[in-house]
Amino acid sequence: MDPLSAASKIAGSGLEAQATRLRIVSENIANARSTGDTPGADPYRRKTITFGAELDRASEVELVRVKKLGTDASDFVEEYDPNHPAADERGMVKLPNVNMLIEMADMREANRTYDANLQTIKQTRELIAATIDLLKSGQ
Repeated sequence: MDPLSAASKIAGSGLEAQATRLRIVSENIANARSTGDTPGADPYRRKTITFGAELDRASEVELVRVKKLGTDASDFVEEYDPNHPAADERGMVKLPNVNMLIEMADMREANRTYDANLQTIKQTRELIAATIDLLKSGQ
């Protein structure tokens, strides 16, 4: 595979991976205050994503792929709210282990990485178009 096509393919796989990451971060933000329905029930558990490199045998290019979707095993935060439906006998409610600062930083990084991959694809297309124009004018 030629280098320009390989660059497009790699950047495209990066777009897909970051789109998935943005979806996971969005789910975490949307559920940052989702508690259990019954007393003492566990709340929403933060989701995580891991990337890995995968060789595309047809093009012999290493692509970015989602390696694993998982959950964060860190402890839940407890808050005293005896009137909450999910409060236990002590009046404590388990809250999700979602830290909004971390989620916002992850979202910003994923957005920037997505944009960088998109820019790579645009520039690669421009290089391919310029190469074709040079070949046409040389005839």
